[in-house]
Amino acid sequence: MALEEKRPPVTPMMIEEEAALRNGSRGLPPGPWAEAAGPRPRTTERHIAVHKRLVLGFAVSILALLAVTMIAVLLSVRFEECGAAADGPPRAGGNGSLSGAARQQPDAGQPPGRPEEEARGGEAAEEEEEEEEEWQRRRELPPWARPRLPRHLRPLHYNLMLCAFMENFTFSGEVNVQLEVRNASRYIVLHAHRMHIEAVRVAEDKLAGGVRVARTFFYPQTQVFVVVLNRSLEVQRSYNLKIIYNALIENELLGFFRSSYVLHGERR
Repeated sequence: MALEEKRPPVTPMMIEEEAALRNGSRGLPPGPWAEAAGPRPRTTERHIAVHKRLVLGFAVSILALLAVTMIAVLLSVRFEECGAAADGPPRAGGNGSLSGAARQQPDAGQPPGRPEEEARGGEAAEEEEEEEEEWQRRRELPPWARPRLPRHLRPLHYNLMLCAFMENFTFSGEVNVQLEVRNASRYIVLHAHRMHIEAVRVAEDKLAGGVRVARTFFYPQTQVFVVVLNRSLEVQRSYNLKIIYNALIENELLGFFRSSYVLHGERR
C-alpha cells in the first residue's frame, strides 16, 4: 500500500508570493523593505540645488568681470585726460573762456619758436567765430557768407599792377581801388582765391591819415577776402583801398593761369 505524500496546506501568503514571482518582482512582502528596494528618480532635490548654485556663481563671476572692465576703461580715460591737461595748452572752460592763469600767460602753452603769425591767426579765427555768432543772433548772414558781394560799397576806379616771374611761375601784384560808401559799415568784402596778402591799407581820399585795419581773413566757402576795420566808413565819403599780394600762376583755368603750345617740335 503506497503511502500518500503529504503536502503542506496552501496559505494566502504562499498564493501572494507565487503571484509575485510570476509577475517578475522580487517577491518581497509589502513593507518598509519593499519600499526601500523600489526604483528611485535620477534627479533629486539635492542635484537641483547644486545646479542652481553653479548657475548663480557663473552669473556673479560675469557681472564682476564686466564691472572690473568698466572701471579699468574709466581709469584709463581719466589718466589720458590728466596727461593731456598737464602736457598741452590750457583748455577752455565750459563757457568757452580760459582760466585766469591762462589769460595772464597766453604764451605758456605755445611751443618755443612758434611764429607769432600762427598765434594771431588763432585769435583771428576766434574773433571770426564770435562775429558769426553775433550775426546768427541777428538772424542774418554775415556779409562774407552771402552769395553776392554786399552793396554798401561801390568801386569807382581800379589801378592794377602785376609782375610775373616765369622762372617759378609766380606773380606779385598791387591794386588800388577807389571806393564810394553808400551805407556805413566796417567790413570790406571782395573776391579773392588762392592768394597771399602781404599788406592792406585803407585811407580817405585826398586826406592825410588812414583807417586802421583790425584784421583780415579769407572765407573759402564764398571765395572772398574780408577786411575788418576798427570803425565804420562814413556815408557819402570816398576811400582808397590798397592791397599788396602774391600768388602762383595756376596750371588750370583759374585766375591768372598759364598755358603752352608746341611749335616746330618745341614747347613754348
